[in-house]
Amino acid sequence: MKPLGDIRVIAIEQYGAGPFGSVHLADLGAEVIKIEDPASGGDVGRYVPPYQQGEDSLFFEVFNRNKRSISLDLTTPDGRAVFEDLVRVSDVVYSNLRGDVPAKIGITYDQLKHLNPRIVCCALTGFGMTGPRATEPGYDYVLQGIAGWMDITGEPSGPPTKSGLSLVDYSGGLVAAISILAGVHAARRDGIGTDCDVSLFDTAVSMLTYPAIWNLNGDFEPTRTHHSAHPSLVPFQAFQAREGWIVVACPKEKFWQRLAVAVGRPELASEERFATFADRRYNAKELLAILDEVFVSRTAEEWLDVLRAAGVPCGPVNTVSQALADEHTVARGMVVETEHPRFGTVRQVRSPVRVGTDEPDYRRAPARHEDAATVLTEVLGYDAARVGKLARGGAFGVIGEAGEARR
Repeated sequence: MKPLGDIRVIAIEQYGAGPFGSVHLADLGAEVIKIEDPASGGDVGRYVPPYQQGEDSLFFEVFNRNKRSISLDLTTPDGRAVFEDLVRVSDVVYSNLRGDVPAKIGITYDQLKHLNPRIVCCALTGFGMTGPRATEPGYDYVLQGIAGWMDITGEPSGPPTKSGLSLVDYSGGLVAAISILAGVHAARRDGIGTDCDVSLFDTAVSMLTYPAIWNLNGDFEPTRTHHSAHPSLVPFQAFQAREGWIVVACPKEKFWQRLAVAVGRPELASEERFATFADRRYNAKELLAILDEVFVSRTAEEWLDVLRAAGVPCGPVNTVSQALADEHTVARGMVVETEHPRFGTVRQVRSPVRVGTDEPDYRRAPARHEDAATVLTEVLGYDAARVGKLARGGAFGVIGEAGEARR
């Protein structure tokens, strides 16, 4: 059995943050059943361009591999009945909705525990289920601004800048996955489930980490730094070479000693003004001016050869294409393939979560309602008459050709 092969998750999820959390669980063997709203065409991620046709998109593929899908209208009595039957035989109800919505649609622990006392109800919301912003929708870019990230990102003379990736969404998904696993562990130990109130806001604020503790306990005011420099360690930043850019890091004194020798300026290491972390931070302007002049004298490739040989932490500033083609990316098997009826062979990045030595299997993301037969007959044990009655009652909405394409 795969590590999470005995866990079933009902996922009322969409877009990026929620599905990013559950895809790691699915890769580890959890049965993740996506509940998709037929009235809205299912997960909105199905319609994200540029690589999108009909209800298929590459955006959707990367967040939803190894999952099952069923269209279910939770606003109808029959749709709700199917959902409640799933709660009875599952471990987790997972959602990423606005903070006030889980209670409104009846998917909190108190509202479901009569069906299954061990159910874990994890709600990943924008701002949490309590507090003055609980009813506001939360999106990654908005949270990067509110949590102070954009104020400390970018060049000092430039505008506030977001991360190039949706890191609040992705981190929130991982926090939700950890919460789910902790909740299931406790439920199996104690026989009682719980709510997991996880939010993108809490995630983003918590990731302020050491700048936050410096600010809360001193007069440190985080600011943007030139060339993405570390806020306290020098040198630890990007440097421009004659061709290209490199990142050089000296988080230990021994690396600074090695760097000085490697760049042909061993005397720098013994200079009193650059002797310690504190000295180099205080005299950063003078030291970085020297290093800027040194690094521009050779190409990025030449400097990387020199610095690696000297044991100095360093790396190139790659494009995304270069990163995906990097020899270490290949060696670690970080690009995997699935077969898709519309897109053919789809190459995508894998989950970084590794448990044991067995490689995960990878199955393409499901078409909307594709797994209805499996969920209804194998998981819930419904017969054809029961399924037909539910369909006539509007439990599954109007599926249409897109949802039928891959049955």
